[in-house]
Amino acid sequence: MTHIVVLGSTNMNLVAYVDKAPERGETVTGREFRTIPGGKGANQAIAAARAGAIVTMIGAVGNDAYGTQLRSALEHSGVDTDLLRTIDTPSGTAHIVVDDEGGNAIVVIPGANGTVDHLAPGDEALIATADALLLQLEIPLAAVVAGAQAARAHGVRTILTPAPAQPLPSELLAAVDLLVPNEHEATTLTGLADPIAAATALLDSVPAAVVTLGPAGSLYVARGAEPLAVPAPEVTAVDSTGAGDTYVGALAVALAEERPIREALKWAAAAAALSVQRAGASASMPYRSEIEAGYAS
Repeated sequence: MTHIVVLGSTNMNLVAYVDKAPERGETVTGREFRTIPGGKGANQAIAAARAGAIVTMIGAVGNDAYGTQLRSALEHSGVDTDLLRTIDTPSGTAHIVVDDEGGNAIVVIPGANGTVDHLAPGDEALIATADALLLQLEIPLAAVVAGAQAARAHGVRTILTPAPAQPLPSELLAAVDLLVPNEHEATTLTGLADPIAAATALLDSVPAAVVTLGPAGSLYVARGAEPLAVPAPEVTAVDSTGAGDTYVGALAVALAEERPIREALKWAAAAAALSVQRAGASASMPYRSEIEAGYAS
């Protein structure tokens, strides 16, 4: 079975549902509030586990009630948390507003995630056993670079989600096999608004990239190959929180299973389409049987 290691963040999502998100200086009345386990690292770990992989999470939670709940949520979805550290500081939180169109705005407070600034004993040995390492940018960049370089040293595929978007050091990009930004992150990284131009420009730094385009699907580019556009299933979105992480987790599994790239992209799109039709981040992520059914339809 495919083995995926995730080095990244765990957050408790504090989600407010509103008809319309407030403008600056505006107060609106929401209709519902939920606390939902999340964080881009934990989200991708749960997505990959539900998609059928053996998954191990490297990161940190706080020594608080949120930390207990976050660890439990990972384990409930089958994620191994032996290398998830417990730190004497508050757990990370994400404060999210979701509107009636399924759009969201998010403020992340790193908390315990901010202490993950290096690889701890046992981390590199675990990464060496993986089929893929998933990385994001919600933990200190030093740990992301160390993780990517460890994966490269052991011949492990490295997949980076560059979110929150920020300038990426050359030593990190040199160790990335696949970069998966959304269209806004691709623009931030390249300064180019056109998705095809931005995706192509990314190939100056990495061998391959997938730019996710929300309802418009995704665009795959690789050095020496023609760009490949894959549409997304047409669905009515309820909550897009975690959709990108669902996509990446499912894509990592599909690629580790050596599916052809077009099939892998369609399979990941089917997973993301299922997730946006449900509320929450990790709570919305589909299981393998659901993805297979959505892919086949």
